[in-house]
Amino acid sequence: MVFMNVTKEAALLMSSLSIYKDIMNRTVPKAYFELLKSLDKPVFEFTKAWGSFFALLCDRNCADSLAQCLTEAALFDENAFSRAAAAGKEKDLPSEVISAVRRDISAIKRISTITPERILDDYLYRDELGAVANSLPRWKTGTPIKEFSDEDSAIDCLADYYKRSGCGMFARYRAFIWRDKSIEPVIHPDNTDITALKGYQIPRGLVVENTTAFLNGAECNNCLLYGDRGTGKSSTVKAVLNKYYTDGLRLIEMPKDKLEEFPILVDRIAAVPLKFIIFIDDLSFSNDDNTYARLKAVLEGGIAAKPANTLIYATSNRRHLIKENFADRAGDEVHRNDAIQESLSLSDRFGLSINFSKPDKEQYLEIVRSLAKEKNLNIGVDQLEKEAERWAIRRGGRSPRCAKQFISAKQANLIHNS
Repeated sequence: MVFMNVTKEAALLMSSLSIYKDIMNRTVPKAYFELLKSLDKPVFEFTKAWGSFFALLCDRNCADSLAQCLTEAALFDENAFSRAAAAGKEKDLPSEVISAVRRDISAIKRISTITPERILDDYLYRDELGAVANSLPRWKTGTPIKEFSDEDSAIDCLADYYKRSGCGMFARYRAFIWRDKSIEPVIHPDNTDITALKGYQIPRGLVVENTTAFLNGAECNNCLLYGDRGTGKSSTVKAVLNKYYTDGLRLIEMPKDKLEEFPILVDRIAAVPLKFIIFIDDLSFSNDDNTYARLKAVLEGGIAAKPANTLIYATSNRRHLIKENFADRAGDEVHRNDAIQESLSLSDRFGLSINFSKPDKEQYLEIVRSLAKEKNLNIGVDQLEKEAERWAIRRGGRSPRCAKQFISAKQANLIHNS
């Protein structure tokens, strides 16, 4: 009887994954498989595969837990089971699919327990490695993520996770960009904390209320955040995402010039069991820009109507989104008033319009004082306020952005002089 060594068996298990086979396209599992396949290869190929695999483990900060890295790759995989579970339909899957899922879970856990020493012991030309064998970097197998910790309950744990968090990239990431007719994840999203935003409690509270209603399935509106530059409109939207992404909220930023692709976008997310904010930043249109007609159709329905799991949040420095000149009002169009009303009506299509206006002096200084206290700046209040006012004058006006830049400059100056 021929007995297969443990490492060779692990390679066969990886190659025979079915439902979770796509994890083999991920960098770490792929490099791990190449290492396991090199057990009978010349020493230079074996050591190269070893070094490449270990480097990728370090890049993923998983040198101390191979099991975590492999099971996370499986957790974020999009496949027949994860898609069905995300939609709450895993019970409708054939028993053969569930059996394959169970088998893959067992295989991935088994694969992740192979130690570096075990691989070295099973290497065909171990003696040729000599002292190099002892110097090769080692990793730890560690423990799998909680969804994979118990094989008996793993399927139920995974199904529950997919129902709460979606599957594939929507489970792994919170922010996305619409680019080249595809949804691309933002690997390092803006991490603004809503508690770090100073002032504007009332307008920001309206955004939060609308968003929580959306997440709870209650009545809610598309939202336009408009007002002066630097008042925190975009930061508010990003902060709301960071606050509620664990409740199933995701954000997709869509450039204004891609609005004609809105139907394609919503088709991609309509069946995803999460809530999406389609974010259009710095929205405005020139008088001869016809793309605003597409946005009107999106806001009020039609063929491109948004699905129930989608809201549109837009920011603009203008209440009336279409730039208008005095010449437009004195034009030679017969029904001039109709044209004017058309140009002013777009912002009214948003059910909720929230004003972020420039702060007055006291509001500005309150933001400055709050930020200074938060940053533990050791400076007298009178001096702080005088310098903050001079800073605002030099930069053309008061705003939360101006206050934040002033505090950052003061911090840098104090550190430089310390």
